[in-house]
Amino acid sequence: MTTTDQVGKSEAIGWAGRLGLVAKGVPYVLIAYLALKVAAGARSSTADRTGALKTVSDSTTGKAILIALALGFVGYALWRLAQGALDRDDDGWPKRLGAFAKAALYLGFAYSTIRILTAPGTSSNEREETANAFDLPLGRWIVFAVGAGFAGAAAWNAYRGVTRKFMKDMRTSKDWVEWVGVAGHLARGVVWAIVAWFLIKAAWNYNSNQAVGLDGALAKLLRRDYGEWLLGVVAVGLAAYGLFCFAQARYREV
Repeated sequence: MTTTDQVGKSEAIGWAGRLGLVAKGVPYVLIAYLALKVAAGARSSTADRTGALKTVSDSTTGKAILIALALGFVGYALWRLAQGALDRDDDGWPKRLGAFAKAALYLGFAYSTIRILTAPGTSSNEREETANAFDLPLGRWIVFAVGAGFAGAAAWNAYRGVTRKFMKDMRTSKDWVEWVGVAGHLARGVVWAIVAWFLIKAAWNYNSNQAVGLDGALAKLLRRDYGEWLLGVVAVGLAAYGLFCFAQARYREV
């Protein structure tokens, strides 16, 4: 085994992945908690990942949690980079390219978490970001592509939830792991489908005001008939996905 193979398949990379899976689950639990408060009548807005993390950033303990989460996101990125660049799991190139994309995404999450610590007044705005995208060459098609990406993610999560394909990577057959995985993937599928719909609609109508992110998608649910119940059910599903991430940290083959 070469040095590169030894690094790629090292136990340290595995532990980085497990730490990353815990960090991945924490924002979902926080988002679900905030959404459930809104569903129960609290006068606050639903939150995206950044907003959820900001809720814990005011205290010294909260700042320590954010530092741990940032390290966890970096660990997740390193694990995915090992899968993509060093072929940790002996996968084909389609999966390896997907691992590269996930690594880049979680490095972005680590950066945004650090930004919360160092520049607490910063925030993300999907409408502003979409408007900026429209200003780019082929900007409208970029927004279409992003919307299509979310649609693909929605379909993939729904497929995994219905078929329970996620269990093939788990070293357990515990019923509770399977059921939180099903609920979590289906809830993510619902949310990403809403985000996709409004991004594609924004591109179609050339109107950035129609774009929404995770918080906007949850708010859209709240405005429907029986919105509090719908939001509550999806929030429970997102909490289940967070718990599934914790279960992955314990049982997944990494």
